[in-house]
Amino acid sequence: MSDFPRMQQIYAHAREMMARNGNPTQWGSTFPREEVVLDDIACGRTMLLVDDEGGEHGGEERILAQFALCTGADPTYATIDGAWLDDSPYVTIHRIAASGVARHAARDCIRWALEQYGNVRADTHPNNKAMQHVLETSGFARCGLIQLIDRPTDTTRIAYQRHEW
Repeated sequence: MSDFPRMQQIYAHAREMMARNGNPTQWGSTFPREEVVLDDIACGRTMLLVDDEGGEHGGEERILAQFALCTGADPTYATIDGAWLDDSPYVTIHRIAASGVARHAARDCIRWALEQYGNVRADTHPNNKAMQHVLETSGFARCGLIQLIDRPTDTTRIAYQRHEW
């Protein structure tokens, strides 16, 4: 919980970057809502990529990126216009955001998830060209389109999967 205020700042930074880069609607001005982030923390889904900027000289730990790692079947992924690579158990990366203080932080988060779990799914907005690039250059296959089930509008997302066989 001590990282929560900084996490909120990072999500605000991510929303600003998305809007500046032609993707103003994916997260709008309020996503992820505070209660979602608190629930991620309470349920142990929050993953932080950190470093120690001061090294051996007593520097403070910095959050480079954060995401929610969700285990089990994601109900949003039950229906896809396309096809998943397979139906074996997977984890899902949601709500990934980089703080902007280190290059390739989102890619490092994705690499860690692949190393730990092997079968990873994710999705992103059609206007989120940056995340599409990160996923595709990280070896993810574009599997099709899914529809978010937790909102009434702007629901189409591009679905990705990478399975380390």
